[in-house]
Amino acid sequence: MNDQKNEISSNATWFVGASYGGNDDQLPRFLSEGIWENGYDDKLLDIVRSMRPGEQIAIKSSYTRKHGLPFDSQGRAVSVMCIKAVGTITENLNDGKRVKVDWAQVEPAREWYFYTHRGTIWRVLPGDWMNDELIAFAFEDKPQDLDRFRNAPFWRERYGTTSFEKQRFQWTDFYEAVAEKLLTYAEDRTLLVKGIYEIASRQRLTYLQDRFPDGSSGPLQDICPFTTMGIFNRSMTDANRKIIAGELAKLLDVTVPIPSSFEGIPVLNNQRSWFFAFADKRGAGDIDALWKVFVAAHQLEEDQPGTRDTFIQAYDEAIQVWGVAWNLSTGLYWMHPWEFLTLDSQSRHYINKCLGLDVTVSGQQGPCDARRYLKLLDNLRSRFAEDDYPVHSFPDLSFASWIYKDPVDDTVLPGNIADYAAEDLATQGEVCEAFQVAAPIIPYSVEDILKDGCFLERAEIDRLLDRLRTKKNMILQGPPGTGKTWLAKRLAFALMGQKDDSKVRAVQFHPNLSYEDFVRGWRPTGEGKLSLADGVFMEAIKAASKDPSSTFVVVIEEINRGNPAQIFGELLTLLEAGKRTPNEALELCYPDADGKRRPVHIPENLYVIGTMNIADRSLALVDLALRRRFAFVGLEPRLGPVWRDWVVDRNAVDPDLVADIERRIAELNDQIAADTRLGKQFQIGHSYVTPAHRLEAGDTKKWFEQVVVTEIGPLLEEYWFDAPEEAHKAVARLLQGWS
Repeated sequence: MNDQKNEISSNATWFVGASYGGNDDQLPRFLSEGIWENGYDDKLLDIVRSMRPGEQIAIKSSYTRKHGLPFDSQGRAVSVMCIKAVGTITENLNDGKRVKVDWAQVEPAREWYFYTHRGTIWRVLPGDWMNDELIAFAFEDKPQDLDRFRNAPFWRERYGTTSFEKQRFQWTDFYEAVAEKLLTYAEDRTLLVKGIYEIASRQRLTYLQDRFPDGSSGPLQDICPFTTMGIFNRSMTDANRKIIAGELAKLLDVTVPIPSSFEGIPVLNNQRSWFFAFADKRGAGDIDALWKVFVAAHQLEEDQPGTRDTFIQAYDEAIQVWGVAWNLSTGLYWMHPWEFLTLDSQSRHYINKCLGLDVTVSGQQGPCDARRYLKLLDNLRSRFAEDDYPVHSFPDLSFASWIYKDPVDDTVLPGNIADYAAEDLATQGEVCEAFQVAAPIIPYSVEDILKDGCFLERAEIDRLLDRLRTKKNMILQGPPGTGKTWLAKRLAFALMGQKDDSKVRAVQFHPNLSYEDFVRGWRPTGEGKLSLADGVFMEAIKAASKDPSSTFVVVIEEINRGNPAQIFGELLTLLEAGKRTPNEALELCYPDADGKRRPVHIPENLYVIGTMNIADRSLALVDLALRRRFAFVGLEPRLGPVWRDWVVDRNAVDPDLVADIERRIAELNDQIAADTRLGKQFQIGHSYVTPAHRLEAGDTKKWFEQVVVTEIGPLLEEYWFDAPEEAHKAVARLLQGWS
């Protein structure tokens, strides 16, 4: 019986549409005939064939709504999925189109919020909490936990319970309001063009002059929605952007407040601020094509027949318009920043380098087509819900790309902040991409380390930084789970006085790492040859030498897992604080790429922070030469009042249980410290009992049990590998009376 239950629970659940063909709503026919049909002859056939008898199926429709919601959406549109009927598949006809279903109509229809799907077929598997909630809502009539969804990573910024003042990306409300008003001009832009030229005359927007086939020039006679939004999204000061945005808001009767800042919003290059060419080179339907994709993008939010296909066709036509290229994605982002991704050069760079997703292009330089673009959106949305993912929405991604600085590739962005009155539109040349203006410096100090969740005292952190400044090199050592890697990077930021990833290089030592990998060595090229290439450490040395007024840090995780003396080579000598001058420079084993040998020294502004797990018995003792060049600092498990306050306030650990958790871990650590086979270096660090994410109400006991069984227990078995009963007893004591 249990095997059968497990098999059923692993089955897919299907949420399907019922609108296509000549009749918008096929629901009455489906119910009366006891079937569900795909509605296509050439799509989704394999998915329909994969449906199995016994699996649950629900008919849904998706749309957005701003009003009449069971929670405060702060006037923002919310994605809604209406469940109209539920049933069980009784037979698959294997034609890729139809299945037979035992239906039950849901009366009245029930609305589900946030976690929705616009496609014809949505295959939902149990196991993920959101999927489990949706299945229980649709088939067991359980209410949706709205607060949990509102505060999930993907929706928190828009609909979370945090106050409006603390929400980021408030600018999105204004941009969406402008886009919605522009829709009314899709068929007739006469009044829009007239109004824009009145704004242009008042604000000296001289770049809106067209050039006609007869050689004459004059005001634009037509304009697209993206170029319209671009009049306050060009490279200019924020003050001027606000003025122009205010003028456009009056013209369009937009009442949403003008953004207080434009941080992380890509702008157009002043040398090419149109999404189309001059009239003498412009295709007859170019501007209409841009309005077409603008309207199709808006309709994509509604779960109507063919909206996705319509958007794909309109998008692919629009990117053929000269002047569009990658900028189309930026225009779509402006109009619906929560639904569309900007693929300006900086965002593409961030997506490739930090998120590991390949932004494919059509041809050598062209933008990706609609299907690839939508696929990228879908892939990112599926990751946004993960607590540990670096970004949780498209505005978050754009903002992250804005402040991101590549530690290797210093990307030079086009354009500069300038007064718009002095700018003019380039008449010739390549399409100029939208870009992110330079991001501000983000200060970082000891106070920020404490705010981020460090359980050391402030005076202890100050001493660490003082020692690092003097010695230049430091190793944080301690038992597992004491936050060595976590602290290393934050010490680097505090040392620099700012949060700047481009000046921190991180590498992990392991037995196979060599001097050639870390410093310099021969590497294969694409032509099948070998060439000399610098490793992480030499790249950091060169970067620090070029910018002596800045601080650079190399973080080496698990420094004793490799052979430091062999990996550093002759540079081990130069690590000493007293030998960081050109007078102490040494030649490397390998010459520079041009074949010349130039002496190398480690500059004063380059620091090294290593981490070392002293409980790892598989590692050899650290070389004495390395010990002399590094300051060694021991970290210990840090439970106590600061830890208790943090896990209760930030991680929602049950305050009635937190002291008990601390007591149990402390007793275990006392036992480990007293064991002559182990010692204090084998104690259990506080990270094990500090949740990575906020717990749900009532989940503290379940979470602690999982940590003990899946993390602490296996570690104890390694500690007492020769006395497994000791490990079993320790685990039993940790969980005694807990359930």
